[in-house]
Amino acid sequence: MSAPSDLPRHGDGVTLTLPELLARAEHRSLVQSHHSGQARALMAGERLSRLKGRGMEFSEVRGYQPGDDVRTIDWRVTARTGKAHTKLFREERERPVLLCVDLGQRMHYGSELLLQSVQAAHLAALLGWHVSAEGDRLGGLILSERGHRELKPRARRSGLLALLEALVELHPGDDSEDNDYWSAGLQRLERLARPGTTVVVITNTLGLDSASLERLARLKRHAEVRVFNITDPLFDRLKASRGLLPVRQSHSGQSGWLSRERRDALANHWHQAQANALNGVRQRQLIYSEISATQPLEQQWRRLWL
Repeated sequence: MSAPSDLPRHGDGVTLTLPELLARAEHRSLVQSHHSGQARALMAGERLSRLKGRGMEFSEVRGYQPGDDVRTIDWRVTARTGKAHTKLFREERERPVLLCVDLGQRMHYGSELLLQSVQAAHLAALLGWHVSAEGDRLGGLILSERGHRELKPRARRSGLLALLEALVELHPGDDSEDNDYWSAGLQRLERLARPGTTVVVITNTLGLDSASLERLARLKRHAEVRVFNITDPLFDRLKASRGLLPVRQSHSGQSGWLSRERRDALANHWHQAQANALNGVRQRQLIYSEISATQPLEQQWRRLWL
């Protein structure tokens, strides 16, 4: 079991709060520090190229170097310091980033530290903080039985704050049986993601059925697609348990018992879904990573292929 100290700041692992997601900013350097150049291009789009020129976004001032365009000399800094300084500009060659996050009822379980839905929100917040810090436009599509929030890519912090607020708003569980929310959401994603967009999909194994993966494969034709599967060892442990198993719904607090027969059926269904998902991801050559809900993100990041 995970220690209580592993729980996120401002969080209890079950509910989701805005301060909890704002605190993810503390760990955004993890993304910058541990991912490869290939994934950097995938996650944040094409970077800002430093250029000496005019009519572009100002970047910084540095000491004049032979060959610098004299038209870029910063005369105020030069006069103040007594040494020639040049203005550097940057041309923004950005790629919009869309985070598609599954907060449906099937994500509202966890056997140790966090509900899968909470870990999905943490991951979305961490990536959102990174994208925002890099200066790229951030958008999102938050999906659950309660409804959806479609957030068109926006620059700077406005896109990030809209994303975090939508995650908190749609996180509470719902008893409705809208099994079509994910399929309908991926249709929206296809329309929302314009050519050249980076798309990050965060769900669990049940969100990676054949029909969903086929939609993502089509999306891959004109967008960069990355899939994160939020995992939990609960179903691996079900068959090992004996007798009746106590369970509690995360959103209602209602308790009950799970029979051995029901546990076996759930475990078999899940394991088959997992095998199908992995095969489907490989066949469609989607970039794929697994994130466990039993550990804080910062303890897993180093081992991820990013």
